[in-house]
Order: sequence, then C-alpha cells, then structure tokens
Amino acid sequence: MPPSDDFETSRKVRLLHAVNRALSRIYHRVEVEGVVRVPRAGPAIIISNHISGLDPLLVQSVVNRPIVWMMAKEYFEIGALRWLWDAIRIIPVSRDGKDSSALRSALRTLEAGRVLGIFPEGKIETTRSLLPLETGATMIALRSRAPVIPVYQTGTTFGQSMVGAVLIPQQVRLRFGPAIELASRYGKTRDMDAPTQELFDAMQRLSPEAQVR
Repeated sequence: MPPSDDFETSRKVRLLHAVNRALSRIYHRVEVEGVVRVPRAGPAIIISNHISGLDPLLVQSVVNRPIVWMMAKEYFEIGALRWLWDAIRIIPVSRDGKDSSALRSALRTLEAGRVLGIFPEGKIETTRSLLPLETGATMIALRSRAPVIPVYQTGTTFGQSMVGAVLIPQQVRLRFGPAIELASRYGKTRDMDAPTQELFDAMQRLSPEAQVR
C-alpha cells in the first residue's frame, strides 16, 4: 500500500516526530557535522551505516521530512511496536535478499515523492568498520532515479542492545554527504558492483578515519 497523500503532514506523524526529536536531541545527545543534505520536496534515499537499533530514530531526529524506513522483518513482527511501525510506514524486509514485495513498496514510496531510509549493510555492525553493502539500495536508486544521501554515524550506541541504546543516554555524531545521482551515471546497468562500490566509498569518506587523513 503506497503512502497516503497526507503522510508527511498528518498530526499523528508530526506528533511522533516531535516526541522523537525531544528524546533524541535532549535525552540523547545527537550532533550533526556539516549540513543535513535532504531535499525539501520530492523523492530521496537516505543510506546510513548501522550501529544499533536506535539508528532510525537518531537520523530521523535531524531530518525535517518523515523517513519511511526499510527494516528487518523480525523487528516489524514485535507485537508491542506494531502500531508504531504502521504509523510511520515501516517497510519490512526479509533477510534472504529475495523480498520482491519490499522492493515494490520502496519504489512506490519514492514514486509518491517520499524519503526512503535504508541500512545497506543489511545488519548491525559488529566492528567499527563499514561492512560491505548489499545491492538492494543500489537497485532501488537506479530504478527510481532518486538521489541518494549518504550518512555516517558514530557514538556510544555501538555494540549495545536495542533496549540499552534506547534507555541509556547516548552521544551520537551524524555526518551527511552530498547527494549521489546514481541513475544519471549508470543508467539501466545490470551490473550492481560499480554503483554499489560508489555508495560504499561515499559512506567511507564520511567515517572518522577518513576525516583525520
């Protein structure tokens, strides 16, 4: 089901985002380095590294537009949180890499002019190095022709459980990179390796290690 026309302006979504901003910017300490490079209107894809279950809330807290996140299906099936996932239009994704329904939902979200959020590593990092990226974000970017905005986050949430990351005050730093127009560079190529590597390199350049070189 595609997002409704009033998704970005609905009172429920605006209230949830106001609560999230308060929790993320006051209870937790979220700092942004540089400019939050998300267009004010039209489709866009945000890709971020993944260090804890708190990541979507922290990224959303500094972006003015609602983000429709793609999330592992096992989290979506947590009964107590299902109302929240439904309200913010979470797209559940199977980890087997063969979830065509999630792909269609992602493309419909972008066709409706929304912002889509993806963690292209496919899982939470177990080390402080960026993991190889899955090709799903690349495929969606090429098919939709939407710009891709890379984000890199570091902080004390690393290695914590979802409950611990939410309940314990955290310090997190976010760095946004410039938009990447994959479709204009690679067209309708079926080779996902080169464009996926470009996304990886763009995220890697935002990492703390790259900043000190």
